[in-house]
Amino acid sequence: MGGCGGLAAALIWAVFVADAVGDSAPHVLSEVLTCQPDAPSLSLSVTLDELGLFWFHFPGSRWNPGIPGLAPWPGELEKPQEILPESQLCQKILGMLGPQLQGVLPEARGIPVVSVFPALPPAPGQPNALVCVVENVFPPALDIGWTRAGAAVTAGVTTGPFVPAADLTFVRVSRVAVVPRAGDVHACVVTAPGDNRTAVAYWVAPDTPLDQQLDTALTGAALALGLVLGLLGLVLILLARGSRKG
Repeated sequence: MGGCGGLAAALIWAVFVADAVGDSAPHVLSEVLTCQPDAPSLSLSVTLDELGLFWFHFPGSRWNPGIPGLAPWPGELEKPQEILPESQLCQKILGMLGPQLQGVLPEARGIPVVSVFPALPPAPGQPNALVCVVENVFPPALDIGWTRAGAAVTAGVTTGPFVPAADLTFVRVSRVAVVPRAGDVHACVVTAPGDNRTAVAYWVAPDTPLDQQLDTALTGAALALGLVLGLLGLVLILLARGSRKG
């Protein structure tokens, strides 16, 4: 994978794990090592059916779980010292191909698709979290920020690693702790180095809890439907009486 400006190299290992029940499609366990000029210069992820299981923290030389509560990385599998030759190979390939492909191949760059939603059904005054999912990321180099009423928010923010997808793009997720108050406007702001474009997704805190809004909407719809059916029945009765008189 590569292109001028957004050049990145990737080494991909994939294992197809057959499903033991029925004739279901096999699961895909993959490991993707990426190197690029932009930060992060190196990234390594292990995924199962595009779900991030583990990612390697290169500055700390350790494996981190991609799912809260997941058991630690098995010590007998791919120790940190075994990753060094692979990362050096990736950087060597990038160094060899980069100058030759610069200006020859079109730049490979995805337009981020951003969505924001609450982790729990929102209720005014109740602690919650907003989740920002950024898809179609390539190269895996962008920053995710949060704002509330236009002011930057840094407290309670956690941002995960770049997780590779099946189409060779990446996904990144960020979360921010919030206490919704009616009318609050939160925004997830996505920017990429060297890119003039910014992607923004907004979330506005509702006036009432989501469950209450849904109940109100369903009640209103049921009343409206009952009124329509009642009027229809009355019209049919009048038509029937008119037919008998005729």
